[in-house]
Amino acid sequence: MLELRNICFQVPDEKSRNAEEKGILKDVSLTLEDNKFVVITGPNGGGKSTLAKVIAGIEKPTSGQILWDGQDITEMGISERAKLGISYAFQQPVRFKGVTVFDLIRLAAGKELSIAGACEYLSKVGLCAKDYINREVNSSLSGGEIKRIEIATIMARRTRVSVFDEPEAGIDLWSFQNLIQVFEEMHNQLHGSILIISHQERILQIADEILLIADGQLVKKGTREEILPQLLGTSDAAEFACKKMGSGR
Repeated sequence: MLELRNICFQVPDEKSRNAEEKGILKDVSLTLEDNKFVVITGPNGGGKSTLAKVIAGIEKPTSGQILWDGQDITEMGISERAKLGISYAFQQPVRFKGVTVFDLIRLAAGKELSIAGACEYLSKVGLCAKDYINREVNSSLSGGEIKRIEIATIMARRTRVSVFDEPEAGIDLWSFQNLIQVFEEMHNQLHGSILIISHQERILQIADEILLIADGQLVKKGTREEILPQLLGTSDAAEFACKKMGSGR
C-alpha cells in the first residue's frame, strides 16, 4: 500500500519580488491500496503531474511523508523506488540513442527475455513486433510509437504500482481503443495498482476510484459511480472534460 501524508510541493514564484514560493501541491493526503485502478483528473496547472512525479521520486516534496507498506520512502529517489516496485511512464517519454526496443523491454523485465517474449508486449500495445523489435529508441520514432513502447516496458516490469502521466497523449484513435484494453488487462492479470493522470472519459469509466486535483489540492475522491456524474454535471467539469487539454504541472 502506498500512502501520502500532508504532501506539499513549492517552487519559487517568478512573479514575486520577495523570493516567495508558490504552492503546487498543498497538503495532499491519499492512500493507494493494492490492486486498485485510480485515475487522477482535474484542470490544467492543478498539480496532477507534479503529484505523479512526487510518487515516483522524480520530485521531492517540500514537506509531508510518503509511506510504502508503512516504510517511510520520502527521501528515496526514482531508482530506489523502482526497485521497491513503482513504475513511472512519462508524459513525454525519454529516448535512448543506441538502445534497441528489444534491449529496453528486456531491461524492464529484469530477467532473461526471448525476442518472442518481447514481441508479445509490443503486440499488446498495437505495434507490429517485427517492424520495431530491433529499432533504436531514438528520434526516428514518432511520439505515439515511443509512447506505446514505453507502455510495453511498464507491462514487462510487472510492478506493484504503475504510474502513467497522460498515456493517451500522442496516441491515435485506434491505438487509444487498444490502450483501454491494455490497462484493463494489466489490472486484471498483474494484480498491481495502476495510477493514471488523464482527462479522458473512457479511462475514467474503467477506474475503481477517481481523484480530482485542483489548485494543488485534493478536492474530490470516490468511486467512478460517485465522482464521474458529479464531474460531468458541474461547470467545473467543463474544463476537465475537454479532451485536448494540456498537462497539469
